[in-house]
Amino acid sequence: MTDIAPFRALRYDSGSVELERVLAPVYDVVAPQDRAVYYDRDPYNALRLVLTRSVEEEAAADYADVARRLAKWRAEGVLALDPDPALYVLRQRFTAPGGDELERVGFFGALRLEDYEKRIVRPHETTLAGPKADRLKILRASEANLSSVFLLYEDRELRLAEIFAEALRSPEALSVTNDEEIEHTLAPIRDPGAVVRVRAFLAERPVVMADGHHRYETALSYRDERRAASLSSDLDAPHERMLAYFANAFAPGSLLLPIHRVILKLPPAVGAGWRSRLPEWKQRTVRVSGIEAIPAALEEHLAPLRGSYAFVSDDGSGTLQIFSRPAGEELSVRVIHREVLEDVFHLGEDAVRDGAVAFPKSALQAAREVRVGRGTVTLYLNPLEPDDVFRVTGAGETLPQKSTFFYPKLPTGLLFRT
Repeated sequence: MTDIAPFRALRYDSGSVELERVLAPVYDVVAPQDRAVYYDRDPYNALRLVLTRSVEEEAAADYADVARRLAKWRAEGVLALDPDPALYVLRQRFTAPGGDELERVGFFGALRLEDYEKRIVRPHETTLAGPKADRLKILRASEANLSSVFLLYEDRELRLAEIFAEALRSPEALSVTNDEEIEHTLAPIRDPGAVVRVRAFLAERPVVMADGHHRYETALSYRDERRAASLSSDLDAPHERMLAYFANAFAPGSLLLPIHRVILKLPPAVGAGWRSRLPEWKQRTVRVSGIEAIPAALEEHLAPLRGSYAFVSDDGSGTLQIFSRPAGEELSVRVIHREVLEDVFHLGEDAVRDGAVAFPKSALQAAREVRVGRGTVTLYLNPLEPDDVFRVTGAGETLPQKSTFFYPKLPTGLLFRT
């Protein structure tokens, strides 16, 4: 099913740059005001390849400068093409929001692009047209994969773990720590037998898109453009594949975090008595001493309800309201959207799309929103389980928007594919 191949990565020469200074976050989490920070940090910072210095420059950008910059950096020896094709293992050691020290191990390969209809690469959310148009301009100009997509596979028995561990013991392994204090260790898998085993394992199963839907769909559009412009149908042409990172959703360290909901303004028809409109939900209250106590309160009172439909509401008063009821087959986040956001708050998909609800990933940030007046009610949610993601996507469905957050994200600059 899933067709991956080794490739010759284009990588920074660690003797020419300080790797810590050239890495950047994935482009879609960089705040507008932070672009200049990465541009000014180092003349070879990877953000210079994936974003303009200012948002205002994007509309007119044709990104021809990206192609020139890539060529210049290669000529200067700052970027160098690996001599032989390989798969590349990435270990990320990080501190989870709850304080646990974790590590996630995955790998990079060149993924054969497949239309969603084939059910080989399965999306978990829908996308917007605007971001794809901008990414397509960069891909046309650079003819390179400058950011990776992030895919999940299922390996409950950890059958690939020893292959990855062996690669990470190689003297070729390089480590770098980014601004978030996440240690990234990258190592090639060059052993032909190991490469064959990894490819064969993935060939037996589909993969689920965790992050990078816009990038993947952009690569599909570019592939189709190149096919239309070509007189041959070469399925081994570079545009038939893209740079992809694969992680075992069921391995220790594969962390799915919740995305919370902040209702920015209560519709006039709702009023303060909205809780009485959920008679089928069991309700109880918990007092918290301050905003810093909220994560611990959620761990104590919401986390144990992961087998139920459950959420916690917070109006900033210091009293948290815990809601729960027995779960059925439907996803909890989908039930909460329908029965709470839509039926109680009268906020349907159009209102959510128009900005009536904010989606902070941090419980502390969500709590601050209602305490500084930017929001009226916060709804804290539990995270989804990997089984939820595979069950929904396996049925050909997508998750509600902003349902889950796969942590940590992949930085830009570890490696590229031309």
